[in-house]
Amino acid sequence: MLARAPEARTCLSRQVCVSAGRATLNGLVATYEILPFHRTLRNLWKESEKRMKFGFNYRRIAFPGIALLIVTLLLRVEPVKAQQLDGTLKNIKATSTLNLGYLESAPPFSLIGPDKRPVGYSIDLCARVASAIQKQLEVNLKLNWVAVTPENRMRMVEEGKIDLECGTTTATLSRMEKVDFSLMTFVDGGSLLIRADSTLRSLSDLAGKRVAVIPSTTTQAALARYLKEEFVTIEQVPVKDHVEGRTAVENKTVEAYASDSAILIGLALTAKDPKQFDIADGLFSYEPYGFMMRRNDPAFRLAVNRALAALYRSGDIGAIYDRWFGAFGKPSDAIVAMYMLNGLPE
Repeated sequence: MLARAPEARTCLSRQVCVSAGRATLNGLVATYEILPFHRTLRNLWKESEKRMKFGFNYRRIAFPGIALLIVTLLLRVEPVKAQQLDGTLKNIKATSTLNLGYLESAPPFSLIGPDKRPVGYSIDLCARVASAIQKQLEVNLKLNWVAVTPENRMRMVEEGKIDLECGTTTATLSRMEKVDFSLMTFVDGGSLLIRADSTLRSLSDLAGKRVAVIPSTTTQAALARYLKEEFVTIEQVPVKDHVEGRTAVENKTVEAYASDSAILIGLALTAKDPKQFDIADGLFSYEPYGFMMRRNDPAFRLAVNRALAALYRSGDIGAIYDRWFGAFGKPSDAIVAMYMLNGLPE
């Protein structure tokens, strides 16, 4: 967790302090440069490519065979543009419209911006996907942004009201029975938003407390598993969205609001008075995010994944990460590894 920094900054009590180029980790000052992360990611790719080179002239040996294979494929395979589209891509091309779902209050992933348009980390990623699909289909796409909630987001995908959900949905095997997921877009873990003056400081202090949580989410399920394993009993208070959860903590109707840690930090930083909030110590879940889409549409899923993989490989994801998370410091090793592992080659 981030802690107090000694200079001018935005602070979330003892846990989270943010300043220009400096943050603290449990009292230790860590200086970081925000912008170079995307260059660092590119360097990681270059280094990995160097390690994969063989000790002999591989290109001299492999090039004739590769060239022959390419010629053979060109003679036998119909050009991609000439292939008949089906499913979601066919509908997108016919209507020149891509329907994208978003959450109105899940900062910094998805929220309403000053101009009443959706903004956030997930929104930026979906915009890059839309750009790639527009290029693939050779149409001028209209982006139709549709507000969804944690309760109806999966149903909106299943019923075809949105083509792609650009939010904070955790990819799980049980959800894959109803929808498909893109490549991973983020990695997070469940935690608690608390008041700075709260006696609840960590997960070990949960017994007997009132905790707000959005029903039918992976957070609720993961919290229930954790409490069962730890033999802890709490009173769960259902809320409809993240802002309502923050408000409940602010008004002291609950002691904590449970959600993914990055969302909780975003909620605290965008509050009227960030200093009144804190983040409890500890995580109780693993939350790999992905974008939801309808099942059994491999062409559309491939188009989405191709755009995300290209974004990760290029290193441009670093600038997007810095835009929305740069104030929190450098990305964790888990985040960097996720980008590397999901930057699939063509």
